[in-house]
Amino acid sequence: MLSLREVHAHYGKSHVLHGVTIDVGPREVVGLLGRNGVGKSTTLKTIMGLVRASDGSVTFEGRDLIGVATYRLPALGISYVPEDRRVFRLLTVLENLRTGLDRAGMTPERRQALLAKVYDYFPVLRERRHQAGGTLSGGEQQMLAIARAMVLEPKIILLDEPTEGLMPRMVGQIRQIIEILNKEGVAILLVEQNVPLTLAVSDRVYIMEKGAVRHQATAAALRADDAVIHQYLGV
Repeated sequence: MLSLREVHAHYGKSHVLHGVTIDVGPREVVGLLGRNGVGKSTTLKTIMGLVRASDGSVTFEGRDLIGVATYRLPALGISYVPEDRRVFRLLTVLENLRTGLDRAGMTPERRQALLAKVYDYFPVLRERRHQAGGTLSGGEQQMLAIARAMVLEPKIILLDEPTEGLMPRMVGQIRQIIEILNKEGVAILLVEQNVPLTLAVSDRVYIMEKGAVRHQATAAALRADDAVIHQYLGV
């Protein structure tokens, strides 16, 4: 479904990604682990076109994504939940969700069904639907960011550090949502610092170091033998 081949990327003169190769298949959850600053978030931004690949290829269902405008990617089936959530702080919860719901081809019936679905997953968003996004707690903002991605009915969601700074109870809720989305057929590329969570929900895992993929394995293999995790992450 999603394929990166020998992708390089720069921030100015700084060479950040050094030949990253990653695959995500249909209905897969793929984890991307590594210490801070190794290029995980940049990898997601490069897929989304927020950082331009300087070499290599990025394809989705066989279509070349390099040069495709970021705003066109949701229509292809790609949703992105950035690390800093990027909710519209002055818009209400409902208005934030409408940024994904009010799109071409959406019938009133389908819009209402999708809204009901995310409210079922995140009841607190129903309660807060008339509250400004900027007044929500960190966990509630993360739920809103994921819900906003969900209403786009994506084939794949790129999740960047969804549990960062959240209380354990909220972390458990995010894990449940990842599992539910995957059961519904949504593929997920997950960037996380929470190693146990990543190994619990992922089918396969890539480990990055210094802008390159250094190791890949099934999550089951890493759970059975965590020597590689200790080697690259020190945990």
